[in-house]
Amino acid sequence: MSEAECFNEISVFLQKGKAKDTVAAVQKALACGIGARDILEKALIAGMNSIGNKFKNGEVFVPEVLVAARAMNKASETLKPALIKAGVEPLGRAIICTVRGDQHDIGKNLVKMMLEGNGIEVIDLGVDCGEEKILDAVKTSGAKVVCLSALLTTTMPAQKDIIESLKSAGLRDSVKVMVGGAPVTQSYADEIGADAYTADAASAAEVCRSFYERNA
Repeated sequence: MSEAECFNEISVFLQKGKAKDTVAAVQKALACGIGARDILEKALIAGMNSIGNKFKNGEVFVPEVLVAARAMNKASETLKPALIKAGVEPLGRAIICTVRGDQHDIGKNLVKMMLEGNGIEVIDLGVDCGEEKILDAVKTSGAKVVCLSALLTTTMPAQKDIIESLKSAGLRDSVKVMVGGAPVTQSYADEIGADAYTADAASAAEVCRSFYERNA
């Protein structure tokens, strides 16, 4: 089996959410001497990007993304020792949370999975997250992107409050702020001074990855 066929096999298994088969295919690729970085980028990340695009286009839905993400996580665990040995670092680090007063986490969790599927380390602060917790995470984590989810019109103002808090703390220029959630729009993102708005998890991963690639 050629390298391209190995990559395709891993990607197909991942997209179908077949975790055991994905792991076995990764182990087979490693045994054949294929580099860990290539397996990560050309098979696993490529597979997650494909499922993300299908989700964005309405070809698959949340359950399919979730099982693909689980397969990705299992395969990443298998690949991790080889990545460490090869000196492969995460593309970058991002903070994610649902803002103060909002307990919704499905959208946040989808974005987290897509970010991780794109080689980004994610610090998940959970739900109902206030400014102080986010400021502390920015100061201590070295993350360059902050992703803020708001699923209610009543909690959208918290996104603005967090951006203002970053400014007051002198941290605004050190991070890119991404906003999302059902009631959030591009015009609102522009109004509050966010760096990016995305309507779905796949787009969020693309934009977040682009921030790191520009600075690579």
